[in-house]
Amino acid sequence: MTETDILGAPYESQTIELPDDDEGAVVATLVRRRADTPTDRAVLYVHGFVDYFFQTNLAEHYTSRGFDFYALDLRKYGRSIRPHQTPYFCRSITEYWPELDEAARIIRERDGHRVLLVNGHSTGGLITAVWAHRVRGRGIVDGLYLNSPFLDLNAPWLARNPVADAASVLALRRPKTVLPLPSLGLYARSLHREHDGEWDFDLGWKPLAGAPVRLGWLRAIHVAHRRVRAGLEVDAPILVHCSTETFRGRHWDDAIFRADAVLDVDHIARWSHKLGRHVTLVKIEGSIHDVVLSAEPVRKEVFADLDRWAGAYLP
Repeated sequence: MTETDILGAPYESQTIELPDDDEGAVVATLVRRRADTPTDRAVLYVHGFVDYFFQTNLAEHYTSRGFDFYALDLRKYGRSIRPHQTPYFCRSITEYWPELDEAARIIRERDGHRVLLVNGHSTGGLITAVWAHRVRGRGIVDGLYLNSPFLDLNAPWLARNPVADAASVLALRRPKTVLPLPSLGLYARSLHREHDGEWDFDLGWKPLAGAPVRLGWLRAIHVAHRRVRAGLEVDAPILVHCSTETFRGRHWDDAIFRADAVLDVDHIARWSHKLGRHVTLVKIEGSIHDVVLSAEPVRKEVFADLDRWAGAYLP
């Protein structure tokens, strides 16, 4: 059943019931905002880690360009978190296939869209890229737009490879063990309007200090990264956006407003070509980790480049 979303009209949402897991009942949530005039084109947005859909400026850009906009809050994220669950946790990114499959079915079969652009941010970019590879050849994904996709750990080589391999083995026995990693609080502070940013979001669903990183989740990401390194075969055109700079500060600095404070942009550039045959990589000067939340002049450039790419490559 579709009802008015927490964002208010014209945003609607529906709960997608999913099979129980070891923690109990599981759901995902599909948010929809229709374009002002009927259209057979749609976009499906998937958020990042410790995140959920709140980027209404992104939705309204798409709807103004004649796309119906959908966003999926994955299981154990945002609108889909239930009290008995470990938020943001998974043992494999394949756990998300049922909600992605069902969202695509709703968009194409129930709502009758002919064209589907999938838009993933950060961890959502990693998940949607591997999912698009899985459903290749089925006519489901017409284009893939990845906003700072999480294609490698933002860490030295030793931590990204042998240490991550060892952690993955340990995760098989102790998947919910928390790793002592630094907080990403500076980044969230740079976004939220009650701190140093201009955006409003639920600090219960996207807390300033982030969330614990657990061994099982790290293993899921490490396995997905190795899948990307081996090479994907996404059969739709792909656009990748990221910043030109990586912010490495441990203390507040206004440079955080002009760089990626979560991922290493060189890693994004290095691995993007492994996603498929037709990949366009554009580094946006002055953009942040979520490029559509960058300063206004920069996000205008982001949207203009997205429009040019969509006009050239989408059906």
